[in-house]
Amino acid sequence: MKLKFILILQLFIFTACPTLMAQPAAVKNVAKSVFSLTTFSADGSLLANSHGVFVGADGEAVSDLKPFIGAAKAVVVDAQGNKMNVTRILGLNELYDVIRFRVDGKTTPANIANVASTYQQDAWLVTYAMKSPQIVATKVKSVEKFMDKYSYYIFGMNAPDNSTGCPFVNMYGQVIGLLQMSNTSFDTHAVDVSFIRTLTASGFSVNDANFKKIGIPAAMPADESQARIMLIMSGQSGDSLKHVAAVNDFIQAFPLLNDGYNARAILEANAQQWNNAEETMKTAIKKATLKDEAHYNFAKLQYDNAIYGRHWTLDGAYEEVSEAYKLNPAPLYRHLQAQIHYAKNDYQQALEILQQLSQDKQFSTPELLYEQALCKQKLNSPTADVIALLDSAINTTDTLRLNEAAPYFLSRAQALEEEGKYRDAVFDYTRYEYLMRGQVNSQFYFLREQAEMKGKLYQQAIADIARAIILSPQEPTYYAEMANVQLRVNKPEDAIKTAKRCIEIAPEYSEGYLILGLAQLQTKQKQEGLANLQKAKELGNEQAQSLIDKYGK
Repeated sequence: MKLKFILILQLFIFTACPTLMAQPAAVKNVAKSVFSLTTFSADGSLLANSHGVFVGADGEAVSDLKPFIGAAKAVVVDAQGNKMNVTRILGLNELYDVIRFRVDGKTTPANIANVASTYQQDAWLVTYAMKSPQIVATKVKSVEKFMDKYSYYIFGMNAPDNSTGCPFVNMYGQVIGLLQMSNTSFDTHAVDVSFIRTLTASGFSVNDANFKKIGIPAAMPADESQARIMLIMSGQSGDSLKHVAAVNDFIQAFPLLNDGYNARAILEANAQQWNNAEETMKTAIKKATLKDEAHYNFAKLQYDNAIYGRHWTLDGAYEEVSEAYKLNPAPLYRHLQAQIHYAKNDYQQALEILQQLSQDKQFSTPELLYEQALCKQKLNSPTADVIALLDSAINTTDTLRLNEAAPYFLSRAQALEEEGKYRDAVFDYTRYEYLMRGQVNSQFYFLREQAEMKGKLYQQAIADIARAIILSPQEPTYYAEMANVQLRVNKPEDAIKTAKRCIEIAPEYSEGYLILGLAQLQTKQKQEGLANLQKAKELGNEQAQSLIDKYGK
């Protein structure tokens, strides 16, 4: 009778208090690997709390994704009370709400189960606590497979409060999944940790919607091609902090490649940290495998800044690219030499190099033909020769990349205008506008208006000078030109209004008074007209006197 009572009591204790179920020592040991997670917004305010488990000794950890969305910073505290910052996002999956990341410290990893748990197998939920973590016994209620090899577990239990992200382990103390609360039942779910450990960042993660919502940078991919993609795309993302992180990570991961050093030097030059940029490029020349590429990158950096008068000189750039050419006579390096000659006004030398490069069928490009046309323009070659080169540049541009030909159409429009082919010029200006998707400035509309006036396309000219005024409403030149066009189409009253507006904007601009005077003369306001022509003369307008002589009789 006594023995029966004891058995009944033990059964009651097990049923009512699953935490008192015998726990293998390996299960208790997992508590050393469980941590608390806190995320913060950009303003430093608390965003969310959760938990996770370390799965690597170098700071690799897994948790649920939700607390990271919108986070600028994340901190974990391990079972010993050590605080560590989350430094990189290694991978994530929105569908299963899981994330893999790295912290800045050495960590105690839990073992990961190599074999999935099955229906009715024992499992334990290990919660977080620095002293006495709660360990809750349960059984696998069901298992669903996803992606053919991973398990999504369901446990028939009520999980303790504030235990999201804590690990479920088997009898061997191996983690099988991370706890997720169900939104539709009292069951508790868990995503296979083996799946979470496969999550990685790729070169395109920079543009992934969820990665973009997290202020913590993505980890640099181990694959060289993917790493290069991430480096490039981070530079185009507009997130300077993530780009700096990508540059530093790339250099650390691939110290023999030039890409990271070049990206860092560009950042330093943009910040006018000239000495730092030079040291970075010298390091690249010293460490990188491709020395010629390192010299070329340094030359290109110097050239890109020297043409705007920033720090370096064109001679210094030429010296660097010549070093690159000595090591490897690549056409690309010769091309930069030609560009430097052009920038130094050595147009003939630039032209000769460009013509030589055009003989190389593998390197010949529409850009080379365009640059030859620019050289010939500077050398005052016949306009027909310039147009012929621009025709070739346009005709050899791949139709799928025709937007690259936009500057060729603009240059040809200007050349055609010089040849007196005004309507053809207007057509090329219009094609340029189309290829630029309308992203042009007021100066463009003013240039096209000038060609339209010469081609007697007056209505188009009025429309274009009006666009120029809309884009630059404080530029008096455009008002004076509008008034001039209005006079040409016999609308002197409109010209008077426009010219007066020009004078309001720029009281010292002589052209406004000149046009106003002519418009008033056409409307038989002779006294007012002559007075304004006199004012234009006093402001230095060279045409005013001849007009005064003509109309003052």
